[in-house]
Amino acid sequence: MKPFKIFTSILIFISIFLCILWAPASHASVNLRDMDFSRVHPEVRIKDIVEVEGARSNQLSGIGVVMGLAGTGDKSPMAMQMMKNLLQQYGVTVDERSVRSKNVAVVSLTADLPAYVRPGQTIDLNVSTMGDAKSLQGGTLLQAPLRAADGMIYAVAQGPVLVGGYTAAGAAATTSKNVPTAGRIPSGAIVERDVPTDYAGGGQMALLLRNPDFTTAQRISDAINSLFGAIARPSDAGRVVVDLPGQYIGAPTAFLAKMEKLEIQPDNVARVAVNERTGTVVMGGDVKISSVAVAHGNLTVSVAEDPSVVQPGALSGGQTAVENRTDITANEDGASLIAMPSTTTVRDLVRVINAIGATPRDVIEILQAINEAGALHGQLVNM
Repeated sequence: MKPFKIFTSILIFISIFLCILWAPASHASVNLRDMDFSRVHPEVRIKDIVEVEGARSNQLSGIGVVMGLAGTGDKSPMAMQMMKNLLQQYGVTVDERSVRSKNVAVVSLTADLPAYVRPGQTIDLNVSTMGDAKSLQGGTLLQAPLRAADGMIYAVAQGPVLVGGYTAAGAAATTSKNVPTAGRIPSGAIVERDVPTDYAGGGQMALLLRNPDFTTAQRISDAINSLFGAIARPSDAGRVVVDLPGQYIGAPTAFLAKMEKLEIQPDNVARVAVNERTGTVVMGGDVKISSVAVAHGNLTVSVAEDPSVVQPGALSGGQTAVENRTDITANEDGASLIAMPSTTTVRDLVRVINAIGATPRDVIEILQAINEAGALHGQLVNM
């Protein structure tokens, strides 16, 4: 019995070892064409596709002065006037000749004040030159207020500017990388005033879809009603109105925390986005193609000049001349004509386009032609 048990154990060990070796090989052999595209839209959480009405961010802007530049600042009168005004705030009176400096730049300041941010918290700041400054590298922003559209000050900004580029110049050469005239100050603005948010007034709130769609709005309403009862209803493609349940009237945050975890399968309009500048093509899985034939071919025309010298005969009294000869040839590659059946999916379209050897820019032209033929059932968006 003992030898038999040893032999059985060896067989089991060999079987497990072969399974381990075979598993990665099988996984590596998976082809994109064999993948399952039946589920075009995965299930996502409600919180990832909606915003709560009334809880929004606000834009802030301002004008400031960046100091400490190594000769790369403004030379415009605007910078001199800003410096003069700044010094007057500190009780220093100077003339324009005393404030001439290339180490100062007038900049525009922009920031977003998110919802639920309270006084004392910090937000990021974007800094951009307004004059003819060459670079903000090494500069420091002096204290400047940030205002909203109502003219009120909501934050105060200050700090060193971080620039993601550089510029260097000599007597005969100049080099630069990225954009040195714009930068950021992480956590560079301190919030001084918050924006009140009332997203559950009167025991009711509304959810705003980032991508409005009637089907998605109805699915959100159905998911909420299945858990809390008949409290949600879509008012249009981009808004779902929700009545707070009785137990959550005084605790809307608790209701949102429980509701936003619900998962639904969103739906969108079939769309194909193309960018002719970069040759980028993005196709949604819902795009359908009617019965159509696709042909792809190239026509090459070459023109070559072959001048030759013509000599006159002996004692003819003629002169040597140059005779122009032009050779024109046209070569048209054999076009590939492939027919696609009705209700072709994106998966089939990609396979056909790859089969005829088309480049991304050719794909854009083919898609535009299919759309003009009325066979592309979806929106063709040119970015």
